Amino acid sequence: MTGSNPTGHSAPDPATDTMDTTSPTPGTPRDTGPQPRARTAAGPDAPAAATGAPRRLPVTDLSLVVLVGATGSGKSTFARKHFKPTEVVSSDFCRGLVADDENDQSASGDAFDVLHYIVGKRLAAGRLTVVDATNVQPESRRSLVRLAREHDVLPLAIVLDMPEDVCAARNAVRPDRAGVPRRVISRHRRELRRSLRGLEREGFRKVHVLRDPAEADTAEVVLERRFNDLRHLTGPFDIVGDVHGCSSELETLLARLGYVDGVHPEGRIAVFVGDLVDRGPDSPGVLRRVMAMTASGNALCVPGNHENKLGRWLKGRAVRHTHGLAETIAQLQQEDARDPAFRERVRTFVEGLVSHYVLDEGRLVVCHAGLPEKYHGRTSGRVRSHALYGDTTGETDEFGLPVRYPWAEDYRGRAVVVYGHTPVPTASWLNNTICLDTGVVFGGKLTALRWPERELVEVPAERTWYEPVRPMTSEAPGGREGRPLDLADVWGRRVVETRQTGRVAVREENAAAALEVMSRFAVDPRLLAYLPPTMAPTATTRQEGYLEHPAEAFAQYRADGVGTVVCEEKHMGSRVVALVCRDARAAARRFGVEGPTGALHTRTGRPFFDDPRVTEQVLERLRAAVGAAGLWQELDTDWLLLDGELMPWSLKATGLLRAQYAAVGAASGAAFPTALGALDAAAARGVPLGGLRARQAARAADAAAFTDAYRRYCWSTEGLDGVNLAPFQILAAEGRSLAAVPHDRQLAWLDRLVEHDPTGLLRITRRLLVDTGDEDSVRAGTDWWLELTGRGGEGMVVKPLQALARNAGGRLVQPGVKVRGREYLRIVYGPEYTRPENLERLRQRSLGHKRSLALREYALGLEALDRLADAEPLWRVHEAVFAVLALESEPVDPRL
Repeated sequence: MTGSNPTGHSAPDPATDTMDTTSPTPGTPRDTGPQPRARTAAGPDAPAAATGAPRRLPVTDLSLVVLVGATGSGKSTFARKHFKPTEVVSSDFCRGLVADDENDQSASGDAFDVLHYIVGKRLAAGRLTVVDATNVQPESRRSLVRLAREHDVLPLAIVLDMPEDVCAARNAVRPDRAGVPRRVISRHRRELRRSLRGLEREGFRKVHVLRDPAEADTAEVVLERRFNDLRHLTGPFDIVGDVHGCSSELETLLARLGYVDGVHPEGRIAVFVGDLVDRGPDSPGVLRRVMAMTASGNALCVPGNHENKLGRWLKGRAVRHTHGLAETIAQLQQEDARDPAFRERVRTFVEGLVSHYVLDEGRLVVCHAGLPEKYHGRTSGRVRSHALYGDTTGETDEFGLPVRYPWAEDYRGRAVVVYGHTPVPTASWLNNTICLDTGVVFGGKLTALRWPERELVEVPAERTWYEPVRPMTSEAPGGREGRPLDLADVWGRRVVETRQTGRVAVREENAAAALEVMSRFAVDPRLLAYLPPTMAPTATTRQEGYLEHPAEAFAQYRADGVGTVVCEEKHMGSRVVALVCRDARAAARRFGVEGPTGALHTRTGRPFFDDPRVTEQVLERLRAAVGAAGLWQELDTDWLLLDGELMPWSLKATGLLRAQYAAVGAASGAAFPTALGALDAAAARGVPLGGLRARQAARAADAAAFTDAYRRYCWSTEGLDGVNLAPFQILAAEGRSLAAVPHDRQLAWLDRLVEHDPTGLLRITRRLLVDTGDEDSVRAGTDWWLELTGRGGEGMVVKPLQALARNAGGRLVQPGVKVRGREYLRIVYGPEYTRPENLERLRQRSLGHKRSLALREYALGLEALDRLADAEPLWRVHEAVFAVLALESEPVDPRL
């Protein structure tokens, strides 16, 4: 194994260093990995004539294999023997598709159109594809090579150069070929002979020639993994950003990551994103450390554009000594006196670097300058160029440097892409990508990403080693503010990548509904950083007289492996999200607004109060409580984002109360006394009523209970007198998402807020901890719920005490389930829902869609908070917030 390639791959051919090649011996010293897959038993790779062993034909696992040979040379037989039927695309078969006759040569034009279409679809899908046709003419091969290049795969040729007599004899015994003239075979062989020596010049990466039937019969096709395919390596990894010759900072970072002399005691693997050299004080020191780590199997490295340029200089090419190369050359010349062989080892190392790596079962891609999903695992000069340099718009900026196309803004791939190349002040996530070049050589930081933990580890530069040509800016255009919001960000079908649960899809029709609400009614989008998710109810109970009961909530969390839950009192009000800033200057500095000091909005993003002055009054009281409680200092922030409930319910639901609930109560109040009076009079006259009077009396009682139920949540207010806010979670602060803070700690913060509020605005949220595996604790939780609801309370929300809980399969569990009281549900399902026949019908309700919706919206909300904490541009935060609102348009029973 060379020092340049820790994966055990043989180095790429220097003559073809514009393209990645393949590996005959995948695996590393630390992980043997899967070996090359043979279609038949693989023998040693030695000439058959010298050893008597069968010919070994290496074929890259993702490539276009072109079979070349005269009619009758045995191409179809060879293909059937060595490849899957689905991998082979035959010109004869395509003729049959278009003409019902595989030998109808007049249909060849259409047949090859079909063949090229199928081949293109297979290559686009990343499938090994074999073309079974004569392919003896250069023009027919040229179109196939072009097709391979379009899809960034390697074109390989397997030539069956059989004697003319063999071809003729084989055609003679095939009924469908018996009429092939001998001159056709002769012409095929002449055309093949003329082009045989030039196949590699045509673009074929490998050419295997089989010259007699015995050699073809015994040949073995062996599949080789691509150099960049290290999916079998699952880490854990420590991915290090651009070092640029800062050897001391690299050693400090490796020590902080836990490496001792380049080896991690827990077997972690370092991965370097390139640009090891130039500009800094000790490029040879960086090279020596990285080369030793890769040689020992403790590291991987991809090339940066600076290594590419250095490699050309080391090979004697004429290159400009700019952008720090002159400093590296001088350092290498000094190194020559101490270690004359060092420069040659560096040349070999650089030549052996592979453009990018696909790691961890395809979940992680590491490259230097970024890579769109269509290039992942592909092998071509175009892929290597993008991995080294990125994509440019063709323009130059005011500093004379190329303007790079912001590929990460459009990235929607499943794999995380980690890269460097463009220095940024702080590493932050953008569409499942992250740039780790934080400009250590320019006086910034050297940054590493721990994978799969997604933790950033940084060390500061010891000094500014090289003055940058242009100031470092955020990877997203425009820095934190980014570009303006764009309709294209939210319009149509969208897929939003989340860190907690992967991709979340938004239907086009749902996006249209959300756009109507967001564009016409929502608060200023700069202040709209979060929308709360819908909440799933507990599973339907079989307890007599109840539709919901705590027993099912406790049992579900116990089954999910959640040991301790917190039961929080459910306030009957309206959901509110409060963004409160320390003052107007903080609001302007962080959120770019002039005037407002925050926002109060509903769960659909609308302003809670029509009058902005009332909003400011609430924010002022909340701000004073935050200051008195010392949370500005404790959380080191000038703003807080809170989730809570604003009461009374009638404050926001007056129209609903009048049109729906009060109307039902008034109608029943007017109808039932008259009806009962008439029934009593009829009974007095001796009219037999059976059970009619009792049934109507029960209906009257249900109607009265319905009226009492909704009236409990309505009271008069004057200004802010009578208004209460019950916060139950602090969502975010400057630079931090607090959604993962355990709920007992969250509630302790909020208790301090209530304690330090002299105005009476804030209300405490009562709670109880329950051990889901302890019967006495579960019984206590149930009794607490019965006591709450018996006094007219709405019910409770049951949450895992440790936020972001996952089950044994690693999937997020519900962040909270609501268990509503028997009388409160009368408001939801109607006055007579508790009757046995109605309860039995309601118990058939389906909760699956609601639960799925709750988890998807929860993941999107967490993503919005993470992007906000990472100071990502507004459009990035807004993308996740908008998606929550769009999902709210999905059809689901609103009573759940």
